[in-house]
Parts: sequence; structure tokens; C-alpha cells
Amino acid sequence: MKSEVYFSRTITPEKVLELYRKLGNRLSGNVAIKLHSGEVGNQNFLKPDFWKPIIDFVGGTVVECNTAYDGERNTTEKHLKAIRLHGWDLYFDVDLLDAEGPDLEIPIPDGKVIKKNFVGKNLAKYDSLLVLSHFKGHPMGGYGGALKQLSIGIASSAGKAYIHGAGVPENIWTADHDSFLESMADAASSVIKRFDGKAVYINVMKNMSVDCDCCAVAEDPCMKDIGILISLDPVAIDQACLDLVYAATDDPGRAHLLERIESRNGVHTIEAAAALGCGSREYELIEC
Repeated sequence: MKSEVYFSRTITPEKVLELYRKLGNRLSGNVAIKLHSGEVGNQNFLKPDFWKPIIDFVGGTVVECNTAYDGERNTTEKHLKAIRLHGWDLYFDVDLLDAEGPDLEIPIPDGKVIKKNFVGKNLAKYDSLLVLSHFKGHPMGGYGGALKQLSIGIASSAGKAYIHGAGVPENIWTADHDSFLESMADAASSVIKRFDGKAVYINVMKNMSVDCDCCAVAEDPCMKDIGILISLDPVAIDQACLDLVYAATDDPGRAHLLERIESRNGVHTIEAAAALGCGSREYELIEC
């Protein structure tokens, strides 16, 4: 059975909320809203005012985790300053999930590469999950979307190193590349299972640079904006985004973004997540 992915070429804060209502799956309880707070200096990340209508409507808490690399978000003190600098806490309640240890360990018995995932312990407070992803390229993963948010995004600082190193944190930048991608899929599967149907995914194809929002010095966007997608299936929504990039044959920046995605074998994260039962690569794109 194909997963449903709703899609609009109109990119506005109001359209994000409209698509959420159209999806008809209302999140309840204590809702964690995972987004990217943006590395200090990055010009491409989606700002608080863009996400404000959907976050206000859902009424949840913005959640983030510290990074595992040098920058302005790799310690709790610096990350909280970055959150204030970018204005997140002016609009929303914000919870830095791994502000204090110990991490929450989630087992992954069926993991292909890693058998456990380390996330900020505060994740245990939440009943449901809204994943707000800025779809773009990524220096290591090839692309960043819902699956990256579920894995690297929700992992604690130590958990990020564990995933990057394919289970050996000391190999954070040197692990076998496909094993790293499969580790991302493993980690994503553990979070999907934890929330078990109580998650919604929104990908926004805007400001599409080859670089991630985690880059302080990032290339400017190379492709025209494409649209907003929403689904209950993180595999389907990421696959749909890739397919929309491939379909944009008249966009002169398409080749540059595809080189980044293909040179890092980005699709393999989707392949691995599908093999783990995280979702389906077969989908129906419903344009609104």
C-alpha cells in the first residue's frame, strides 16, 4: 500500500498549517517539535517566524540536541546562547534534550549496524512527535530531511558521535560511509518505534543549498524553491523530496545538488530505513 504524501508548491507559514490540518492526524499529549535551531552564521535555516503558525497550533515544545563537532552548539551553554540569538525562545518553549546527562539509551535489536541509540534523556517526557525538516544537501549524508532529523537530529551529542562512527565514536569522521548511513537508519528506526504512529513529518524544500544548516559557512541555495510536503511516513516523504529534485530538469542548480546527494550515496539511508520497516518508498503524491 502506497503512503500518502501531501504536497504544495506554495511555501508560506500558513500553507504549512493548512497541510497539517488536511493530513487530519492531530498530535496529542506532550508534543516534541524537532527542528534545526541553525548553526551561528548559517544563512539558510528556516527561522522561527516561518514555523510559528504550526507550532502555535500544535502547542508543543521545540526540542533540540547538542552537536558533536566544534561550533556554537556543541555545549549546552553555547547552544542555549545560539537558541536565544536566533529567537527561538522568544516565540516558543524550548527543551535542549541532552542539556544534562545521563543520556536515554534506546535498544535497536534489529539494527543492521548499531544495536542501541543514545538520545537526550528529556525525550522520555514526550507522547508524540512533530518533525519539521528543512530539506537540503548535507556534507556527509548527501541530503538532510526527516530521516536525518530522526537520527542525528534527536541523538545526544555522544549519540551523534556513536552514529557517525557506526558504533565506534572514536571513528566519528572515518567510519565506513555506508555503515554510517545505515547507522542513521538504525537510529531513526528506534525513534519511530518509540513514538509508534504518533508522529508527523513536514519537509520544506526551500533555500536548498548543498550544505546543511549545521554549517556556519554554507553555500547559498543552488536550486529554486520547490514546495512543502507532509506525511505520516518519513521514508516516503524523503523519497518524494529526492524525486522532486530529479524531476526539476529545467533548474540549472539541480546538477550541483544531485552531485552532493549522489556522491555521498544519500539514497542509501532511505533504502536502509525502508528495509528496517520504517516506511515505504512507494507513495502517492497528493498535490494541494
